[in-house]
Amino acid sequence: MTLGLALGGVLALIAVLFVARPFLREPAPVSDVLDEPGELERRRLELVEERDRALAALKELEFDHRTGKVNDEDYGSLVGPLRRRAAGALQALEPRAEARHERIRSKH
Repeated sequence: MTLGLALGGVLALIAVLFVARPFLREPAPVSDVLDEPGELERRRLELVEERDRALAALKELEFDHRTGKVNDEDYGSLVGPLRRRAAGALQALEPRAEARHERIRSKH
């Protein structure tokens, strides 16, 4: 009985080590140097940041308007430019979608 338990424990340990082996090895990186983003990637990151800033500002403006910190007149004058900023960034991020809309418009 004791021999069976010991053999079972050894087999369980071997099975655990076999399964865990890929996780215990340290991966060998090809290179530790980060690639510098290209011009297109940099532009895309700028647009993503612009979109995020504009959407955050819109969210804050909506909240301030709902809580009464911003009156209707100020809200009306601020919301338009923020929406245009957000829409411009979104359109610039999806040039294929804009081209698709242009084709649809030209068909009608």
